[in-house]
Amino acid sequence: MVYLGSLQTLVACKDAAGVAGNIFAFGLFLSPVPTFQRIIRNESTEQFSGLPYIYALLNCLITAWYGLPMISSDNLLVTTVNSVGAIFQIVYISIFIKYVEKTGQFKMIGLLFSVFVLFAFISLGSLLIVDFEVRHLTIGFISCASLISMFASPLFIINLVIRMRSVEFMPFHLSLSMFLMSTSFLLYGIFNFDPFIYVPNGIGTVLGVLQLLLFLYYKKPSRGDSTEPLIVSYTFTEA
Repeated sequence: MVYLGSLQTLVACKDAAGVAGNIFAFGLFLSPVPTFQRIIRNESTEQFSGLPYIYALLNCLITAWYGLPMISSDNLLVTTVNSVGAIFQIVYISIFIKYVEKTGQFKMIGLLFSVFVLFAFISLGSLLIVDFEVRHLTIGFISCASLISMFASPLFIINLVIRMRSVEFMPFHLSLSMFLMSTSFLLYGIFNFDPFIYVPNGIGTVLGVLQLLLFLYYKKPSRGDSTEPLIVSYTFTEA
């Protein structure tokens, strides 16, 4: 009876962490909105890069696939957050394609097509693996590697903040959202005993803490608060 009660508590904590992670992820999903408001307003992508959104889409698709029951056990909250994330990325990419110059359109459409082809190869290939554990490990390692590379993307911003001694290009809400989302899915992964979730999100949590500490240290921007994002925009993905 005690064991059953402990198990129910563990499941409840895991679900609570997963739901919180889904909620906090919206802060990251919405972070590129100022970039695309500027693009739509100017009817030009200027020097903004569309590559982060292409890579974020691939990451969302792979991680959403990992959360499905045929790949891993009891990880549907990972699928929900990344499915929503994939929709956001598709919207951003569509806007980017609309306003980028013609040569850039062909490039972006080609990259988008490549993402769907690669995802189809990964997903369909995994279904050909009969052994569930081998299938789980294969997609788990791919998903984990993709998440780690995405969580490493803020290192560019961290380096920029230290060099400029200013948080002008590191919005507080973005750093806070990253920390809260990563911490939520770190706990989710721990409660679910899933290293493919808690390892990359543990890294994301550490980077989130570092960004918040830098924000406190350099809380008075050297050139005033900026409402515009970096020229080369960056995107984080979830769980």
